[in-house]
Amino acid sequence: MSPDLYELSATELSASYAAGLDPREVAESVLARIADREPVLNAFYVHEPEQVRRDAEASAKRWASGTQLSAFDGVPATVKENIPRSGIPVPSGTALANPPVSAENAPVTDRLLEAGLVLLGSTTMPDWGMLSSGVSSRHGITRNALDPSLTTGGSSAGAGAAAAAGYGPLHVGTDIGGSIRLPGTWAGLVTLKPSAGLVPLHAPYMGRAAGPLTRTAADAAALMSVIARPDIRDYSTRPYPSMDWFKGPANPAGLRVGLQLDAGSGAEVDPQIAAAVQRAADLFAAAGAHIVELRPFMSQAQLAGIDAFWRTRSWADYSALEPEQRENVLPYIARWCAGGKDYDGVATMVHYNRFAQVQQETIAATRDYDLVLSPVAPMAAFPAEQPMPVDDPDLPMAHISFTMPYNMSGQPAATVNCGFMLDGRTIGLQLAGPVGADDKVLAAAVWFESVRGDAALDWARVL
Repeated sequence: MSPDLYELSATELSASYAAGLDPREVAESVLARIADREPVLNAFYVHEPEQVRRDAEASAKRWASGTQLSAFDGVPATVKENIPRSGIPVPSGTALANPPVSAENAPVTDRLLEAGLVLLGSTTMPDWGMLSSGVSSRHGITRNALDPSLTTGGSSAGAGAAAAAGYGPLHVGTDIGGSIRLPGTWAGLVTLKPSAGLVPLHAPYMGRAAGPLTRTAADAAALMSVIARPDIRDYSTRPYPSMDWFKGPANPAGLRVGLQLDAGSGAEVDPQIAAAVQRAADLFAAAGAHIVELRPFMSQAQLAGIDAFWRTRSWADYSALEPEQRENVLPYIARWCAGGKDYDGVATMVHYNRFAQVQQETIAATRDYDLVLSPVAPMAAFPAEQPMPVDDPDLPMAHISFTMPYNMSGQPAATVNCGFMLDGRTIGLQLAGPVGADDKVLAAAVWFESVRGDAALDWARVL
């Protein structure tokens, strides 16, 4: 049986449009898929089918006249709700009244539109992006497309659900400690937290990045070819050399690969997850890579300090609200950020300095490796109604010790499914590389997809 149009990858759609497929047909297939799954998944904050149809019609006319804006003109895509779109409010997951309305598009939004992609809408996130789940005071619960009883992860919650459900192939999320990669591991996706300053942001912040959530590594690379372009509005962008996003699978022979199974902080890694990551490393070794054990490099004190700084930052936002407004913030978030209210200036500076420590130690620990393999998170997906994997707002974030260091160091880090728990939940492999090696990291993910065998998620069955 031929796949439904909503199942096609961005690369397949690009070739099919060039061969005469009408983007309007694809749009209708994707809209039907959304109508079918969205009542359960709750992935969208904003979704306007008639605008989708108008944009698909415009794309069809461009292809017919040979004036398509890019090879991916007409390909469906989404952006996370905190990636501004002109004229659309940005509530950042909270139920606070009168959220700010964007006066202009974010750079990422402009890059997508300039390439002719069809925006399906803006996807959900939890309050202020400070949860690794799809629990939101504004949106309710966003659920995992593979199993709606489970979390889709967060804070790019809706993006993860949309990608796994077949709401078109291309989805953009944001990540400050794992918010792109955690949906990757818990929904079986390929994701990339890009190098610092590679994808321009509307509001740069320490460790923040925007990047792709897709079903294949080739599609993640295709999306990066569109959004990884400098923009003067982002003062943190860097002049990276040109990257080859379409280079195909990497050859692991001769690569020096670090294998980290112990982060040194946070929760203990589930043995099933450690075993799956070890099997992935064995495949790299069998192909000629030199595997070296990488010892822990982030301490529990550093993790706790960064968590404390984030609490203080969010407490500043929360305490500025009127009392009646505070009632509209998720109680878990209110309890979590209250942990930051009693730190004085000295303590806050001590916590702030933890970021630089993690940055330095991550780069020092990984500088001799072409690639570092690790789990994405130490645990598998948890119930959708649960705000965090460790459901205690008084404890530091126990699940980001493999992901957050690369936000601080600015290194690229991708995810790809590498196996399954005994109960069928997905397990993600994280692949990190040197700053500016994003195309090489994705090429390694493409290679791993080609050799992982039974560790692959059967998207044909899922969709």
